[in-house]
Amino acid sequence: MSQARQVAIVTGSSRGIGRTIALELARRGMSIVVNYHSSESEAQGVASEVRALGVDALCLQANVADPDQARGLVEQVHAQWGRVDVMVNNAGITRDKTLRKLTDDDWLQVINTNLGSVYYCTTAVMPIMIEQNYGRIINISSYVGQAGNFGQANYGASKGGIIAFTKTAALELARYGITVNAIAPGFTETEMLSKVPAEVQEKIRARIPMGRFGKPQEVAKVVAFIATDADYITGQQINVNGGVYM
Repeated sequence: MSQARQVAIVTGSSRGIGRTIALELARRGMSIVVNYHSSESEAQGVASEVRALGVDALCLQANVADPDQARGLVEQVHAQWGRVDVMVNNAGITRDKTLRKLTDDDWLQVINTNLGSVYYCTTAVMPIMIEQNYGRIINISSYVGQAGNFGQANYGASKGGIIAFTKTAALELARYGITVNAIAPGFTETEMLSKVPAEVQEKIRARIPMGRFGKPQEVAKVVAFIATDADYITGQQINVNGGVYM
């Protein structure tokens, strides 16, 4: 497949890791769909950065936690560009509380956004990729889905579910030339981490063997590798975490 004619959708790509993934795939010559839920101005900014790299960009609003909107997003891209080669399921939220304080709404919001969106977008893009006999589905999980984390039962369950979903989808789709993999970042320098108090950040950093937080670009490069060069890798979770979980 010529990278110059590939189309990549990156959910939740108006900021953070998603933004960096979108820009990295654009540098590889892909046309990029910048998806956002509410941050339109930020998403338009990412789309402008993508176009400045000499490739096409679509900026599309959709709440991918909603099945109709998630599937509508994929349908709109296919109608406009006629193909989808790379689906990066990145959209995610946190609602951190201990189990004693966690509400049903806290649980459902995180599960629907982080895990439900992976199911909705994957099943929407599958028929397109099967017809192409080619596709790369890349799901952004987390080290928390492997090791757990205090106050993140909902987030950990959603990210662990992504890893399990990835393995089953990889088994079912391999025959169609579609690979499905998960990337599990550790603690990464994003807006989400910046909201953590400085003293807590220091305690976290002390647990990381490499002694620092990850950078969004380090995650994005692995996504780009899976999207462009990893033809014989499927059903895997790849840890980008500085050794915090082995």
